[in-house]
Amino acid sequence: MRTALAVALMSLCACADKTSAPRVIEGADATRGLAVLERVGCAACHQIPGVAWPQGSVGGSLDGFAERSLIAGRLPNQPDTLVQWLRDAPSLSPETGMPPMPITDAEARDVAAYLYTLR
Repeated sequence: MRTALAVALMSLCACADKTSAPRVIEGADATRGLAVLERVGCAACHQIPGVAWPQGSVGGSLDGFAERSLIAGRLPNQPDTLVQWLRDAPSLSPETGMPPMPITDAEARDVAAYLYTLR
């Protein structure tokens, strides 16, 4: 009985809303992040607030990204994980359709800062 209760409580904690978790990226600049998104063509696959064209749908909309608890429905939406995802998504999830992106770590941090403005 105690084991079942412990498992149930752990399951609830794992699914808890983590949108209020800190998502500050020191030294990153959201304005530069938007410029990087536009330069590398992220909107070819995603709908991105602030980017008028193109409006891709393969990767889905990034509207409200800052409020999401998961990245791509599977990884915790935390700054370090997001930066790694933005640079090389297949290293975290080999079955993803998102390719490794030709951006530096600093650029990925800027993009993450921009994504965290999308509420």
